[in-house]
Amino acid sequence: MRIQERKLKGALEVTLEPRRDERGFFMRTADREIFRRYGLDRDWVQENHSRSMQKGILRGLHFQFPPHAESKLVRCVRGAVLDVFVDLRKGSPTFGMWDSVELSEENDTMVFISRGFAHGYCTLTAVSDVLYKVDNRYAPEAEGGILWNDPDLAIRWPEENPVLSQKDRNNMTLVQFVEKFGALEIDLE
Repeated sequence: MRIQERKLKGALEVTLEPRRDERGFFMRTADREIFRRYGLDRDWVQENHSRSMQKGILRGLHFQFPPHAESKLVRCVRGAVLDVFVDLRKGSPTFGMWDSVELSEENDTMVFISRGFAHGYCTLTAVSDVLYKVDNRYAPEAEGGILWNDPDLAIRWPEENPVLSQKDRNNMTLVQFVEKFGALEIDLE
């Protein structure tokens, strides 16, 4: 597997290397030794599976407030998604900036997102299955969200009118988040 830093410190792109033959493929999706070298070795306490049943579904941008903040290791195993993450960490030189990675069953790519980022994705195919590991248990009382189409962030989503949950339609803008909370108090990794 190959691991490279993204433009936001604390986010890494992990490219898997399947060995293919006439039967299919075999690939390693986790390796403690390699993960340790890149600071990805975590006590992954939960793995989640999300299925979206049409193109243009947008989920996010979600985060959890400390002490329930969570790192994520995200992979699309069916279909394709544009995965987006926004830095909300206090003292980070990239606070308020975003980046994205296309994840698909074809490109064998995962993304690691440190604690203190808002995260979301938009489906690019009719059916998409996303798996993600987290290093902290979900705490509904600690969840927060940033508005997907915040003009100050100007995220270039692939869909102008995505399918959204009611909750995601009502997320706060980055300015509202800063006015109310300032930033997320996270040890910068």
